[in-house]
Amino acid sequence: MEPKWSNTVCKRVLLTGFTLCVVLVTKPSSAIDIYANPEVMMQNGTTGVLRCTFKSSEVVSSLTSVTWSFQSSQPDNQFSKAPYTIFYFSQGTGFPVTNEFKERVHFIGDINKRDVSIQLSPAQFSDNGTFFCDVKNPPDVSGTPARTELRVVVKESLPQSNTTVIVGAVCGVLLVLVLIAVGACIVMRVLHNRHDYEGCTSLESMSSQAPQPRKKVESGLEGSKSTIPLGPLQGPVIYAQLDHSGSKNSFHKMEPVVYADIRKN
Repeated sequence: MEPKWSNTVCKRVLLTGFTLCVVLVTKPSSAIDIYANPEVMMQNGTTGVLRCTFKSSEVVSSLTSVTWSFQSSQPDNQFSKAPYTIFYFSQGTGFPVTNEFKERVHFIGDINKRDVSIQLSPAQFSDNGTFFCDVKNPPDVSGTPARTELRVVVKESLPQSNTTVIVGAVCGVLLVLVLIAVGACIVMRVLHNRHDYEGCTSLESMSSQAPQPRKKVESGLEGSKSTIPLGPLQGPVIYAQLDHSGSKNSFHKMEPVVYADIRKN
């Protein structure tokens, strides 16, 4: 199976090379811009993505090809001497070239959207090094490959993500706002209760100065009763008694006949 697979890859590479030569002869080449993240960190044993995009003035076609290469940063690694091609993409199909990355490299980009990113799963410590992303979009074939430094580390060595920092900051701000709102409610309630207390005191002082209700006063003369209003503006009451007999020795029958009520203005 390996010789057949290698022959297929070689045929596609030769076909692409021949097509590029024909295009270059018939039409002058122009530049292509390739972009990638300068540095990427992955946790050992997890899945990571190596991003790569390009900008070309030409329309993307079946002639567009992508080449990913790798050079290890470890002196004892087989890929440490020079960049080695590990993945090749052409005519809508991806081909892992080396056995080291054959089962671990997958094309996840969309070439029509000028995205040629790959996925590395699982990441290993032997993957520490530099990955190169090169794109040819005839006649845009002249461009500098983008470089990405990959660092594979253990979980404890990963830096805190920006998302965690942002979430913590937002939670802190919300907590402060809640505390401010609770404090404002407490202050308003205290002031409201104090205002109600002072209002009741004023009303009570005013009611204490209000006129006293009228009382009934019984007269001691012949069991007769009269109602005399009492209050702060009540004046003196004068009673007059008359003698109807006209005699000095006669029995005096006393009756209240005149009531005078003198009030102050």
